[in-house]
Order: sequence, then C-alpha cells, then structure tokens
Amino acid sequence: MSDLSDMFAGSDQMEEYLLDLLILCKALLLGIIEGITEFLPISSTGHLIIAGDLLHFNDETGKVFEIVIQLGAILAVCWEYRDRLTRVGRGVIAMDTDALRFVTNLLIAFLPAAVVGLFFIKTIKAYFFQPLSVAMAFILGALVIFWVERRTVLARIKSVDDMRWSDALKVGLAQTFSLIPGTSRAGATIMGAMFFGTSRQAATEFSFFLAIPTMFAATFYDVYKHWQLLHLNDLATFAVGFAAAFVSAFFAVRALLRYIAQHSFTAFAWYRIVFGLILLVYYRAELFQAFN
Repeated sequence: MSDLSDMFAGSDQMEEYLLDLLILCKALLLGIIEGITEFLPISSTGHLIIAGDLLHFNDETGKVFEIVIQLGAILAVCWEYRDRLTRVGRGVIAMDTDALRFVTNLLIAFLPAAVVGLFFIKTIKAYFFQPLSVAMAFILGALVIFWVERRTVLARIKSVDDMRWSDALKVGLAQTFSLIPGTSRAGATIMGAMFFGTSRQAATEFSFFLAIPTMFAATFYDVYKHWQLLHLNDLATFAVGFAAAFVSAFFAVRALLRYIAQHSFTAFAWYRIVFGLILLVYYRAELFQAFN
C-alpha cells in the first residue's frame, strides 16, 4: 500500500516538475522575443501580445512578467553604451554644456509620451490591445517606413550631439504613437527622427537612448501598480525571462547598428506587412465576429 502511495506521490511530483519546466521554457521564449523586438522597428508589445496569447501566458501575472522583462532589455542598452552614459553622468555633475544638452533633450523627448500615457493608457488598452488593431498597426507602420525611406531629404543632423531641443520634442511627439500596440516605440522614434532630418545612424542611437528613461518609467510605474501580483514563487520565471531579454537585446542592438550602416529599414517594413497579414488570417474568426 505504501509503495502505491509513493508511486502516486512521485507521479504528482513529476507532473509538477514538468509544469514548472514548461513555464520556464515559456519565460525563456518570451524573454528572447522581447529582447530581439524591443529595439527593432517591429513592435515588441505586438509580438508579446500574440506570443502570450499563443502560449497561454496572458493572465495578469503574465502581463506583469512582460513589463519586468523589458527592464532586462533596457539594461542591455545601458551596458552597450555604458561608457557614453558614464561620461554624460560625469559631465552633468561637472555642469558640462554638452552633457546637460544631451540629458535635456532626452527629458524633452520623454515627456510627450509620458503625459499622454498617464492620462490615456486605460483608454488605449481598452480599445487598441486587440488583434485587429495590432495587425493594422503593423501594416500601417510598414507604410510609414516605406514613405520615410523613399523621401530624399538630406540629413542635417549627423550625430545625436547635433540635436536641438526642438528636434528632441519632435521625436518625442512621434513616440506617442508607440502607445498603440503594434506601432513600435523604436519604429516611431526612428522614423520620426529621420522624417525631421536626422541621419539613420543618429536616429537609431537616439531611439536607444530615449528608451532608457521611457522604459524605466513605464516598468517601475506598472510594477508599482501591480506589485500585489508579484510572488516569490514566480522569481525563477521572472529571472529567466529577464536574463533572456538582456542577452538577446544586447546582440539585437549591436546587429541593428551594423545592419543600418549598409541598409535601409525597408526589410523591416516588409516583415511588418507579412506579420500583420498573418495576424489577420490567424484571428480571422475573432475578427469576423467583431464585424457581425
């Protein structure tokens, strides 16, 4: 009788172990997706919404998980640009003009999305965190990339250090569109900067730097609001996703900088169209019900 009880107990333990392993695999996959897509103009939020849905990892805890792993991605940028950020920090303390202008530009660019998000994020989540809006944002975002890349405008801003406060404000206004899932924060800021006369390289780097205050603020704000959903039992899951996002984002940032040195963003536009169409096909039943 005791042997039979031990067998069933062992079976329960094995089932629990496999379930935990499955959750960790999901966390690993989502972390990789977050890291790869966060700084590319293809919308990390849109990918995580779909991936979370497919993996059945889209409950309230899953949503907080997606927020936390963003911190891993942004720390990868901080590490990649650690020397520059250290010099800026020292320059601010020493009241260096260039460092103060750089920080001021980031704050100016950060404010529009912060204000709009603070007052309208509930409305945005209610109406735009849906398969149809995500798919359409992917496709419309692709058309914007095609349009911006086809414009023959001579870039007057060759470096991030050449940006004025008015240039930063324009990029900040462009970033507000990224509050709509599927738009892409990186895509909105990079295309916005290029549209207003910034070189492709400078636009991409400014997008990276602008992500630091934007994502830190969004992450800590959402964690503060949902702290009651954080449990020690989920620590391993969050740690795996965090580490995966950090590593994948680190390599994605470096790869993107190398890529844009020789190429345009057109390939990402084609990817957005294909992915958007796949979403429309995948969710066709839900979309059909929405229109009937």
